[in-house]
Amino acid sequence: VGHCHPDIVKAAHEQNQLLNTNSRYLHDNLVDYAERLSKTLPEKLCIFYFLNSGSEANDLALRLARQYTKHEDVIVLDHAYHGHLTSLIDISPYKFRNLEGQKEWVHVAPVPDTYRGLYREDHEDSVTAYADEVKNIIEHAHKRGRKIAAFFVESLPSVGGQIIPPAGYFQKVAEHVHKAGGVFIADEIQVGFGRVGKHFWAFQLQGEDFIPDIVTMGKPIGNGHPLACVATTKEIADAFAATGVEYFNTFGGNPVSCAIGLAVLDVIEKEHLQAHATEVGNFLMKILKEQQVKHPLIGDVRGCGLFIGVDLIKDQAE
Repeated sequence: VGHCHPDIVKAAHEQNQLLNTNSRYLHDNLVDYAERLSKTLPEKLCIFYFLNSGSEANDLALRLARQYTKHEDVIVLDHAYHGHLTSLIDISPYKFRNLEGQKEWVHVAPVPDTYRGLYREDHEDSVTAYADEVKNIIEHAHKRGRKIAAFFVESLPSVGGQIIPPAGYFQKVAEHVHKAGGVFIADEIQVGFGRVGKHFWAFQLQGEDFIPDIVTMGKPIGNGHPLACVATTKEIADAFAATGVEYFNTFGGNPVSCAIGLAVLDVIEKEHLQAHATEVGNFLMKILKEQQVKHPLIGDVRGCGLFIGVDLIKDQAE
């Protein structure tokens, strides 16, 4: 919502003057913020865990998925990046290919990229073709005695090239993953909070009928303040709690972080930033497409709201 936004600075300052403590001390801000956040999400995503960073959120999502499914394996998209913890480097092809390589419990699916990918705009049904790649991975894993805990994906792959997955892809993938006993995790750390304009969450671009089992949030949630969140269903949270090993995070959900989180939502609403993302994004896309006509270097312009990619190429035919 902008550097040093006065409303955010004020909320942080006022709460700091009252109380900032670890989250063993119960505080209304935590409940108020969870309730407010829940209004932006589908009803079944009703349990919230607050943390300090997107990496922490994705690590917890992995733990939740494994505890709920009692499976270990994870399917990710090629070129994905999900965070800097050891557990997340392991599911980030963007990183692990330059480090220790792919673990046996990690499976990499092709990015649903209809410009550069395996199945392109001229394919008769790229949605099914890309989803079938995931289905094949699952079948192959089962033959090796592996079991799928989760399909872990950014709602719009960012590091992988600002990709807009074709609508319906997530639904088909979720069907295969659920059938295998796994869960669908949507990483909204870079693309959530109205950035895509027409929706508050990027996964909603796939259609009203699609709801992930777990959603992770970071970056924009606190406007530069360390704050993150995992939202999930009651069933998954109950399975996690049943271990008796309660989840605790010393500063995740502290009063100042929650005051800031509430202020961020206020600003998004008050300044109509979602509509702004649509308007400015459409304008930017329009002028970029005008450039595309003039310059063969520009192969593709794609995006939604203020999530935009310009694909630079050497050869149009290739």
